[in-house]
Amino acid sequence: MNILKGQALTKEQKMADYLEIAKQKFDALKDKKDVLILAVESSCDETAVSVVKNGREVLSNVVASQIEIHKRFGGVVPEVASRNHILAISSCYKKAIEEAKIESKDLDAIAVTYGAGLMGALLVGVNFAKTVAYCLNLPLIAVSHVHGHISANYISHQDLNPPFACLMVSGGHTAILNVEDYCKIKVIGSTVDDSVGECFDKVARVLGLPYPGGPVIDKIAKEGRDNIKFNYHSPLKDTYNFSFSGLKTAVVNYVHNKEQKHEDIDKNDVACSFQELVTQELVEKTKHFCEKEDVKKLVVAGGVGANSRLREKLSLFCEKNGIKLYLPNLKYCTDNAAMIGSMAYYYAKNGIGLADLTLTAKPNVDISIG
Repeated sequence: MNILKGQALTKEQKMADYLEIAKQKFDALKDKKDVLILAVESSCDETAVSVVKNGREVLSNVVASQIEIHKRFGGVVPEVASRNHILAISSCYKKAIEEAKIESKDLDAIAVTYGAGLMGALLVGVNFAKTVAYCLNLPLIAVSHVHGHISANYISHQDLNPPFACLMVSGGHTAILNVEDYCKIKVIGSTVDDSVGECFDKVARVLGLPYPGGPVIDKIAKEGRDNIKFNYHSPLKDTYNFSFSGLKTAVVNYVHNKEQKHEDIDKNDVACSFQELVTQELVEKTKHFCEKEDVKKLVVAGGVGANSRLREKLSLFCEKNGIKLYLPNLKYCTDNAAMIGSMAYYYAKNGIGLADLTLTAKPNVDISIG
């Protein structure tokens, strides 16, 4: 460490001193019995800060949602999201500390989502986390948003440990993953175009349903019938990859054709028929992988994991085939910082994720690790 008596330290010397201290503290986390991590999440339209103990115990989970703000636009406006993150993040931090009943000096590390997500939104969280880490002389752990969604199951299920298969279904990602260990994750198949969450939102929009579309479609589909045959055929039969752009286009064309002919559209039936096709695609590919690889544990992660029909179909399949199914608590399906704090703990225990103060946001990150 640089200590120059009677001489002011340069910016570079201050950064070097911080990094030396942060690395020492980060390395010590591997053997530390109790680890308290404050995590920050701002990848889309939720500003979230959480304090997590030992990767499993959530001491606080503060989320400032922007749903009502973006609802009038029919979707997330990136610039608006960024501005509202700036307004909310400091109060979320203070509230998270208060609800956890700790002081900032009790923390062992700061974690932050650095990707994937909206660039401007991510930058708010990253810059805030870097500032807190530097001021408190704590290590900064950069966490993948997708890995966080997997980790939502660790805080929902205390008995869950790798290895397991994971169906990732979120607003930005759709994939089948093989989770061999906490920090050893392999992509088996993923979407080649739209994510399933994006598909839900766009279908909801063409039906004139409010944002976010997924929960609304799930709700009205219960009142509808699976009686519409869209002009669509699954294009990826013999692969674990997904494609949803064709189905989205088929639904949009169906609605537009009805409107042009001035024919009535039963939104409940459209929602039900669409949801059946989407969940069938997700479940069939997951079933194929589980059966081929003799999977014993299946984990669902991401916001679409809250879909009741998907949960129902996967539950029936797993029960029939002796597979233990892990579904995240509904409050951890959507974006939150608790899942980031949980994953940061496992990063630290495996000696990965330590970031310096040049850390920046990345709109896209690789899911595979290890």
